[in-house]
This record gives sequence, C-alpha cells and structure tokens, in this order.
Amino acid sequence: MQRKLFCEISPFTYRLSTEKEIIKRHLTDLCKRERFATQRSETPLPVVIHHHKSLIRRRLGNVNMQLQENKAVNLALAVVHINGVLIRPQETFSLWKLVGRTTEKKGYKEGLTITGGKPAQGIGGGLCQLSNLIHWMVLHSQLTITEHHHHDGFDLFPDYGRQIPFGTGTSITYNYLDYRVKNNTNNTYQLRLWVDDQHLCGELRATAPQQHTFHIHAANEHFTREGGVIYRNGIVYRDTIDRQTGKTLDRQVIRTNHAQVMYECTEEMEIREKEP
Repeated sequence: MQRKLFCEISPFTYRLSTEKEIIKRHLTDLCKRERFATQRSETPLPVVIHHHKSLIRRRLGNVNMQLQENKAVNLALAVVHINGVLIRPQETFSLWKLVGRTTEKKGYKEGLTITGGKPAQGIGGGLCQLSNLIHWMVLHSQLTITEHHHHDGFDLFPDYGRQIPFGTGTSITYNYLDYRVKNNTNNTYQLRLWVDDQHLCGELRATAPQQHTFHIHAANEHFTREGGVIYRNGIVYRDTIDRQTGKTLDRQVIRTNHAQVMYECTEEMEIREKEP
C-alpha cells in the first residue's frame, strides 16, 4: 500500500501543510522584494486592449446550484479589491496580494472548489472564474505571465456555453497557488472588473495601443479511448498579429491538452480508439 503524505493523514495535518505553504509564500515574497501592483484608479485608461464576460451561474453536471449562487457572492466581494488596479512598468500583478484571504468573517461563502481532480467545496470557492477571466484578457496583451496553474489532467464537466478554448483555465488557492503577471513593457495597464445580474465582466485597458494583437484558438480537438479511459485532446495556439498588416507574425503553442474525462460521455461525442 502506498504511504500517505503528511497532508493526507487527517484534516488537521492537511490544514498544517496548507498553513506551512502560506507562510513559505509570504517569506519568499519578502526575500524577492518584488514590486507588486497596488495602486488603483477609478478613471479608466484610454485604450481597451480586450474585454470579456462570463456567465456566473452555470449548470455543471450534478453540482449543487446553491454553490453557484454562493460563487456570485464571492465574486462580487473579490472584484472590489482588483477593480481599477494599475499595472505599471516592472510591476507584478498578484491576484492574492489584492484579494487577500477569503474568510467567512469577510462575507465569503462556500463555493465550488477542485481538490484532487474532483469537485469539492470550500469558503471562497469559485474564484477561479475570476482568475480565468483575467488570464483570458492577459493572453491578448503583451504582459508576461509569471505564475499560472492548471486544473491538470482532468476534464471535469461537460461543455456548457463554452466561450473560450478548453485548457485556458486557471487554478488558484490562497496564497501559494497564485495568478501573477509582470509588466515588462513601457505601457501601463489597468484591470477593470465588475459583476452584473448574470455575468462577471472585465476589461484590460492601457495608456497606449499595443504594437500587436493576439488571437487564441484551439486545433485538433478530439476524444480518445485509452485502456478503457476517455481523454480530451487538443492544442491551444496563440497567434501574434501585426496591427497594421493583419499578418500572423508568430504562432505559439500555449497548451497541449490530454485530460481524463470525468463525466458520462454522450452519443454526440465522437471518440477515437487510440492505436496501441
């Protein structure tokens, strides 16, 4: 029998391990002395780089819809701490540095989380939708992603009104799984975020236009059966496009998907048998 990790022994040891990682991240940040983006402005910067919105309440398999309602509360609380933040040259945006720890005392509720590749729930759950939206906008900019975690290896829910390619999501856990972006340009960027009755909405703005635009798209998406297990496959590309000519200057693979499908497959899903 495989020996359990310390964090797997009990809920108490899991909490100890989590607190250890949180302290380690605080100490690492102190030693690095990185310049984090903290200043916010209510005045929008003049140039819209990209905008996006995502539906807050989605049916995800058999997940309790109350967790989606709670997520709406959590998102509304979190965006207040980020909305209007300026990311100046050589500054780093950190989601957790701005949002802080999500606790019941601050009004956060139990929302959907992912633990060990399976749906779970926890206080402040659902904020990965926030990091997903920010990540999608950042992919359309010249900002440099310095920390990004995936829900690796699992396709947890059937597509429901999917707007962006599978595999472009993020995974965050306070504070040691963060989403961070550094501004290595001479341009100043700004994140504007808000929620309405149905959507989480966002804009990435800047003081000046970018030299290039970006297009993110998926190719060769398909399902395979491998040893009785179904996998979702595909490649996600990021094209760099010249603003003046419209020509593609560069194509970069940003994600190669091979994720185990964790839901019941339907007849509409074309599944290929993988050759031995």
